[in-house]
Amino acid sequence: MTMRVQLLTSEWCAPCRDAEEVWRAVAGRRDIAFEVLDVAQPEGRSIVSRLGVRTIPSTVIDGALSHIGVPSPSEAAALVAAAPERSAGPATEHYVGMSLEATSAWSVASAVCYLALAGAALVFGGGLDGDPPWRTAALHVYGMGFVAFVVLGLGEHLLPRFTGAPIRGGASAWWQFGLVHAATLLIAAGALAGARSVEAAGGGAGLGAFALFAWRLLPVLRARPQTNPDAAATNAFPGP
Repeated sequence: MTMRVQLLTSEWCAPCRDAEEVWRAVAGRRDIAFEVLDVAQPEGRSIVSRLGVRTIPSTVIDGALSHIGVPSPSEAAALVAAAPERSAGPATEHYVGMSLEATSAWSVASAVCYLALAGAALVFGGGLDGDPPWRTAALHVYGMGFVAFVVLGLGEHLLPRFTGAPIRGGASAWWQFGLVHAATLLIAAGALAGARSVEAAGGGAGLGAFALFAWRLLPVLRARPQTNPDAAATNAFPGP
């Protein structure tokens, strides 16, 4: 049975980010199921209530409170020494932590670039007056490049944290990232050149990206909220 490591964190807890970095490094070497749980969310509150946790970051291993505070790399490795070495290949599903995953960070960066590109086209191209051939292309760059990347990039980070549920990652996340880029460039190029077939190909790429995002979210959408009669347990932690 895979060893389960749960790190209890909160948005206002600065040391929690350090603890997450240590455990993510260990999870890359050891075959463990690593979860980052916010104490403000149902699953985190349930563990806080059951174990009487009063300090974060705290590490729970196989249901038992095993460490309080930020572990050193050697301490974390010792806690999971019984776990086997991780085989090649990333896990299919993972729990989202406090820091942005690489695909989320690159999606937000891409959104900013497309927003700047669309804005520059409108500003230096004379705005929206008239009907220049590039206007439709610029609007597509904004709509698909900026809006889609913001929704998908932040959605894959925030939705799992709200529910405490895992999301599919790995190659599927990068395929989604690439398909949105392809959709943006093909639709914009097709609109600029008046090539409907190119626009249609871009639309197909965009549809594929959205379908892939929906498939990745299935574990999140299927997660059942846990009821916790002692919801006030989180009041044990101080505010910012």
